[in-house]
Amino acid sequence: MAIYSDNPAISTAPYRGRFAPSPTGPLHFGSLIAAVGSYLEARAQGGEWLLRIEDLDPPREMAGATDSILATLEAYGFEWDGPVVKQSDRLQHYRDALDRLNAKGLAYPCACTRKEIADSSIRGIDGPVYPGTCRNGLAEGREVRAWRLRTTDRVLEFIDEIQGLQCQNVYRDVGDFVLLRADGYFAYQLAVVVDDAEQGVNHVVRGADLLDSTARQVELQLALNLPSVKYAHLPIAVNEAGEKLSKQTKAPALSLIDSSRELVDALRVLGQAPEAEMARASLGDIWIWARENWRLARVPKQRQLGSL
Repeated sequence: MAIYSDNPAISTAPYRGRFAPSPTGPLHFGSLIAAVGSYLEARAQGGEWLLRIEDLDPPREMAGATDSILATLEAYGFEWDGPVVKQSDRLQHYRDALDRLNAKGLAYPCACTRKEIADSSIRGIDGPVYPGTCRNGLAEGREVRAWRLRTTDRVLEFIDEIQGLQCQNVYRDVGDFVLLRADGYFAYQLAVVVDDAEQGVNHVVRGADLLDSTARQVELQLALNLPSVKYAHLPIAVNEAGEKLSKQTKAPALSLIDSSRELVDALRVLGQAPEAEMARASLGDIWIWARENWRLARVPKQRQLGSL
């Protein structure tokens, strides 16, 4: 059985998108591509563009990163709607969602360690497929380490506006995934679904590194009876080693001195073809050109770009 996540009501609702960086370091060129794509698509649709800081993982956060991210976005000329939302201020919302899932029998405690899972599972789309060890209750003497979603054996389908038709059976390809981690922090999948629904986000434009996890978010939307979301996954930038640009791969921070050139380069890799002399224009003029000429259909229909 295939379930399409697309909700016809989305097309009649005012467009609301968002950009949601994690404060694990300064913004880099890969971040800029995602920000530019989501921002321009929201403005092209006459919609709102929200800014959310996804600070759910304190051990990975860098001191001062949130302030650096906000300052960089302002320096590059981005203008967001409404206040900046921080996930660290919304923990009770995630707890409430977990409680609702538990009350419906769709969440359960898990005692498995990573090694135990790796030793008894097959490889899936994004690591080991959880084998369901604790689905029917904890073994005697075991203590709760995490909470998982009880997934359903079905194919989920959605149309990505860049990458096309996507099909995934989360139960078979991922297994029952974590909602509350063993270290006590809420998992990204739960938080992002709750946040998008409560903020009224109905269009998500982001990097294709998150494409394989989207079906998990659709699964959670269905479990929590939340509205569907339209997705568009931009190709990600990689380095010469084929690695995604990130703090872990030592991607350099965005330049605040050469912002015009960086912005034009982002537009170019997103398929918008600005003229070479545009790199010498003011940020204001570049944004005027970008808003007038942005077309999502021109974005390369691939998961990653060549090395930068």
